[in-house]
Amino acid sequence: MPISEPSQWRAWLDRMAGADGVLDRLADSGDPQARAEAHRLLFAILATGYQTAFADPDHPDFVPSVSNILNTVGVNPDFIYGAARIDGSGVYRLSGTRGDGVFVFLDLVAGGLGPMEDLGPSVGMIDLDACTLGPDGAFDILLGGERPKDGAGDWFPLDPRAVTIGLRHAYYDWGAGRDLRIAIERVDRRVGGGPMPAAEIAHRLDRLSAFVERYAAFALGYGQRQRTQGFVNRLEYDDWAGRGGVAGQHYYQGIFRLEPGEAMIIDTAVPDPVRYWNVQLNDPLWNTIDWINHQSSLNAAQARLDRDGRFRAVIALDDPGVPNWLDPAGRDEGSLMLRWTGASSGPEPTLRIVPAAELRSHLPGDTPLVTPAQRDETIRRRRRGAQWRRRW
Repeated sequence: MPISEPSQWRAWLDRMAGADGVLDRLADSGDPQARAEAHRLLFAILATGYQTAFADPDHPDFVPSVSNILNTVGVNPDFIYGAARIDGSGVYRLSGTRGDGVFVFLDLVAGGLGPMEDLGPSVGMIDLDACTLGPDGAFDILLGGERPKDGAGDWFPLDPRAVTIGLRHAYYDWGAGRDLRIAIERVDRRVGGGPMPAAEIAHRLDRLSAFVERYAAFALGYGQRQRTQGFVNRLEYDDWAGRGGVAGQHYYQGIFRLEPGEAMIIDTAVPDPVRYWNVQLNDPLWNTIDWINHQSSLNAAQARLDRDGRFRAVIALDDPGVPNWLDPAGRDEGSLMLRWTGASSGPEPTLRIVPAAELRSHLPGDTPLVTPAQRDETIRRRRRGAQWRRRW
């Protein structure tokens, strides 16, 4: 017997209300501040989930399954993300212009981060720089079907397991240069069709209502596992392949925890060559700390290397007056992630806790002094660049 519409609505609300149980995964589930921020995360999950809940593989479009607007699950401030639902048995055309970013990756995945998929492995990767690009960076790529007999253009096979194309394009200099322009279309079927049937809408809303708890468990489980396994003020290695990350990257991640009067120094060699790298701070819920109004992340173009070629950064609650300050925005605990992409090696950073008052004695003697006025101008440039660029 079909469920009446009012009963469906109550069932969806009840399911979303049950997501509150995930808050037991907080470090201190009784902390009212932590609970308020976790409740805000649950609403953000609805917003991010809706982006892909009604995606159609016959009429694909790159929409944000994660984005650096909502900032959940440690999204990278330098990346613009997109996801398009596809049918692994279909044929698709990708066209546009590359832009001036560091890279453009298209990850063909047997899964996804949205409510209509489960996490799954990568079943193909396209690096746009390995494709045929016109003088202005124009590209035209065919995915799936049979290789064109004339051999013209770029063609890639499509694994029948693929259900999502995950798009990442990276930018060092925010707001400068040209952004990627990309369109996706299915070419083995005509464009058109009627409204989505009521039963399908109900099915997708059912998945979306369940997604709130599933995504929250994924987000809060990240920090819970690291705390349990002792990755506090120390790092673990991961590659995140098959779980929302791009294969072939080196990730180092862990929890930073500062006591009053302490600072943390991050010290690492930098691989040569390396195509892209960054370091960023996230809050205890794995939301990227407000990177527009705080220098909570640094990339290769924003960071200063010391004379010996090493990268040293400082996490401190108060501005220590060094170029590579990572500002936790008033938080004495959160998560830290550093990644190397397209690197000759994956050097592991070291972490040291030092008295904040003695910080400069632990850094190279030629570390510049950044004045409050200089820091303010840096943040203002950061804010302008973040708003000038495309953000999803």
